[in-house]
Amino acid sequence: MEIEKARAEELLEKHNQKHLLMFYNKMNDENRKKLINEISNVDFSLMENLYNSVGKEEKNNKKIEPIEYIDKYKLDEETFNKYKKIGEEVLKQGKLAVITMAGGQGTRLRT
Repeated sequence: MEIEKARAEELLEKHNQKHLLMFYNKMNDENRKKLINEISNVDFSLMENLYNSVGKEEKNNKKIEPIEYIDKYKLDEETFNKYKKIGEEVLKQGKLAVITMAGGQGTRLRT
């Protein structure tokens, strides 16, 4: 256990996070093991990169443009069921899609 603690201390020191062990000595053995295990599983380099990238403007030249859409309330029942079946098959395959709606559209959706 002391070897794991020493490794955790070294890792935390490297990433300026040693305060995470502040209450280590007041913990019982089970909680100490859990804490060391959690510390060992954190990718601190990734966390630092994410933290440092917050607020930085991403440089790309992509334009955001409206996508084509179909108003489901204007579809006849046969066409609606066709698209519904396609959607259900896609979900069964473990795939999904995401769309953002504005103007309260999401509150009026029904299935």
